[in-house]
Amino acid sequence: MRVGVCGVALLVVALGSGCGAGGPAAAGDPKSGGAGFPVQVADCDGNETTIEAAPEKIVTSNASGLEMLLWLGAGDRVLGTGFPPGKGTLPGELAAEGEKIPVLGKTVIPKEKLLGSGGDLYLDTFADMGSMGGMGTAPTEEEFDAVGMKHVFVTSTACAAMAKGPMEDLSAVEEDVERLGAVTGTTERAAELVGRMRTTVREVTDALGDAPAPSYFFFDYDAGTDQPMAVCGKQVANAVITLAGARNVYAGCDADFKPVGWEDVVSKNPDWIQLGVRNRGSAEENEAAFDKAEQFLKNFPATAGLKAVKENRFVRVGSEQTTISGVRNADTVRAIAATVHPDLVKSQ
Repeated sequence: MRVGVCGVALLVVALGSGCGAGGPAAAGDPKSGGAGFPVQVADCDGNETTIEAAPEKIVTSNASGLEMLLWLGAGDRVLGTGFPPGKGTLPGELAAEGEKIPVLGKTVIPKEKLLGSGGDLYLDTFADMGSMGGMGTAPTEEEFDAVGMKHVFVTSTACAAMAKGPMEDLSAVEEDVERLGAVTGTTERAAELVGRMRTTVREVTDALGDAPAPSYFFFDYDAGTDQPMAVCGKQVANAVITLAGARNVYAGCDADFKPVGWEDVVSKNPDWIQLGVRNRGSAEENEAAFDKAEQFLKNFPATAGLKAVKENRFVRVGSEQTTISGVRNADTVRAIAATVHPDLVKSQ
């Protein structure tokens, strides 16, 4: 379901009278938290948190939430992050600002550092993963309350494994952008970003029409080659692949990610394989990494005979913008479609 900023799939409810106004008053002063507040947001279990005013000191759990805030123009309010974006990961227009964000944890932010950061809002991508991804003890809600820190989630990622079915469009990502816009008082910017995403996707899907969807395997090269890690139906990559006019061969597994065997990949014999390589920091380094991933598939006996490998049907689009929820997912839809359906969709 796609809805406006003032009704994001029951995950955010603006309680103030300013929500819904079309002009500047609807957005309010991003740092004052005036019009449109208070706002209620819910976690994956439906437990609600009330945001009384736009936060001024935000901590993000990882690069995914950080990038969303940078796109919304709220980067100057981020006082620190965990899992910082790697070299070259952020798009050019956000990179300089992103590099200035203090790193509170190279992976998960230690509990004591998080609670003692002075932040008034923690944007969390891990939700019910428990022990903050298995690398530390997560604060309880009572502990967040004790230090005056609100706790909200990037639900399109945090709640993905709890979804009732596969993710086949970007509505959950759009809702995250809109709800963060409501929380940070940047609703107009959020609406602009979501509008651009929808326009991009609509242009692609209109161009594709009823074109047959070839089978498609996302090869997460950087996750290791001994046992491939499949992206399943509940992962945002499934939506990206589907909207790009392809059929994820692992759309049916009831998870977001799942380790599989090479024998199973071979049995599916995909028409296309995406070389899932993480950004190395430069175009040259990225191409070298794509080359290595491609050579592995060509040299590995189990995959050398695959249709996609023999016919050189490889998609060279990076991992982050495919598997991490964000504004750039829509651009990735176009990039994949332009490779898989070059006669119908042009790259930009």
